[in-house]
Amino acid sequence: MPRQHPTGDYAITSMYSVPDDAWYLELDLIAGQRHLVTAIVPDEDPAREPTISFNPREGHVDLPYDVIRWFMDQVDAEIRTSRAWMRLRPDLVEVIHQLRQEHMSVIDDADFPHVLAGLRATLPEADLPAVLEAAFGRNPDGTSVDYTQGP
Repeated sequence: MPRQHPTGDYAITSMYSVPDDAWYLELDLIAGQRHLVTAIVPDEDPAREPTISFNPREGHVDLPYDVIRWFMDQVDAEIRTSRAWMRLRPDLVEVIHQLRQEHMSVIDDADFPHVLAGLRATLPEADLPAVLEAAFGRNPDGTSVDYTQGP
């Protein structure tokens, strides 16, 4: 579901490209359904850097500063969500990678307690927040991590 800018004039659509192992965030002008900017955030290969590209078919488009800032804040949150885990200890990176592969970075509320119990049996309690955030975007209590609040 697209996230709308507070003015209602712009929206961001996020989608995952399996062949690219990357998240795509697209900024659109709702009026006229005009695609303006794409951010690509690779999430499996630390050597690939995130990129931003403007839609050349749209020509010159003036974008308000607050819209670009809002878009870049969302891109920054996606980078933190998708890539921060790559800097953890190698053993945690391996656990996260396995969880992301097994669950495709999404876990059902009914499955969460079972997975949490398995992690508690194999990892120190202090490592759980980082692993759960990186694998599923969740806190140990099952709530979603709020990425808009910064690191």
